[in-house]
Amino acid sequence: MAVQMPFAGLLHRLLRISTCSQRLLCNRDILAKLHKCRREARTFSTGSVTWNQNEGDDPESSSLTSRQALLSRRRRSLSPLERISGLLPQDALSPEVMQLREQNQQDVQVPVTHCTPEESGLGESPKKDDSENHHAAVEPHTQETSATLPGESLLAFGEQLVAEYRRKGRVQFRKMFQLQAGTRLQSSWGTILHDDIAGQPAGRFLKTGRGVPILIRRASLEDYVLFMKRGPAIAYPKDACTMLMMMDVTEGDCVLESGSGSGAMSLFLSRAVGSKGSVVSVEIREDHHKRAVLNYKRWRTSWSLRRGEEWPDNVQFHKADLCTASPLLAGRGFHAVALDIISPHLVLPTVTPHLHPGAVCAVYLANITQVMDLLEGLRCSALPLLCEHIIEVSYRNWLVAPALQKDGGYCVRKAPILHEDQRDETSDETDEEETTSAEKHPAFGSIPYIARPHPEQMSHTAFLVKLRKYVE
Repeated sequence: MAVQMPFAGLLHRLLRISTCSQRLLCNRDILAKLHKCRREARTFSTGSVTWNQNEGDDPESSSLTSRQALLSRRRRSLSPLERISGLLPQDALSPEVMQLREQNQQDVQVPVTHCTPEESGLGESPKKDDSENHHAAVEPHTQETSATLPGESLLAFGEQLVAEYRRKGRVQFRKMFQLQAGTRLQSSWGTILHDDIAGQPAGRFLKTGRGVPILIRRASLEDYVLFMKRGPAIAYPKDACTMLMMMDVTEGDCVLESGSGSGAMSLFLSRAVGSKGSVVSVEIREDHHKRAVLNYKRWRTSWSLRRGEEWPDNVQFHKADLCTASPLLAGRGFHAVALDIISPHLVLPTVTPHLHPGAVCAVYLANITQVMDLLEGLRCSALPLLCEHIIEVSYRNWLVAPALQKDGGYCVRKAPILHEDQRDETSDETDEEETTSAEKHPAFGSIPYIARPHPEQMSHTAFLVKLRKYVE
């Protein structure tokens, strides 16, 4: 009996071990089946996304926006219906569940269509998105490059361009940049690859990765002067043009400039004198001299790419002090002199002997105290220079636009109604129809306009003094 008891206990333990091992094997089989069902469910859930990716090769779906195309490639989460039905065989599903599954799959497979900035609202208030695609898209009605007109050239690498975005009549973004291969135009409204800009005609709207239309155009000389890298302050275009009129600079003239600065006035003088004239620009500071030379070379390079011909190399830059630069001016005569320095009265004794009789010396001064020092220097030095006038050029920008209602529609001029009591019902219906048609297509002269000074105005820049040399 003592021997049978241990044998019975050992048999009981063997039975328990065998039972546990069977349970473990059963659980492993169940886990393997669950993993297999989950893989099938994932395959089912991503089938619709794969269909959309394959449909992207079709021309009809090529209008997917970059952001929507990126989102369509992401794996979406499984719905509760897909999680449950994916674990069950097809035969075990009821017709109602199969119908819901097909309906859910059709909703995912709806192709995404491209919308214009006006339809999507991106042209008015675009939102920032970190996952945007940086490729630009040309407007739908200008996808093909139009034939160039005589003398017109397409945008090429190396040119100076201006990108701007306007909203409600105001400039929200404006930037000058050099078109370079492999780079991109960065802005708060999205990015555009420079490779997408090259080969396009100037003055075309290109969309950023966020669908915002940006106008790309060539930089004029005024744009280049205002947006180029500066050392000191520049002579603004409004003042430079007035100085050119003061000096009466024409093609073939020889002009002396003192104070090259950032090279703004040098560029305006270079264009005024043409290929037959010359400009001698003197600057005392080394950093200002280098900046003026670099800006001048960059503009000449951009111009040659734009027009296919060289900008006249008619400006001679010198680093020297004009007060002691008599050897530099020896044997020279000038049709005009432009001074943009702090103390112009100190260089007038050196400059005046080389100025043609009856010619004009235009002086650019920022402060009225400098004007007083100039006049006092003329009085004390007794130079043959006559101060004809001292002016300040005002530049006032106006805002003129059609009057709009709060809903965005045009305001319409309404004539006073006479004998309102005598109008019958027929005339009322006719007037209502005419009013409705007038709101949709207002006639010429029927829309009132608002006209007021623009809130953003240019303040004071400089005083311009006109000195004319006379013969005693």
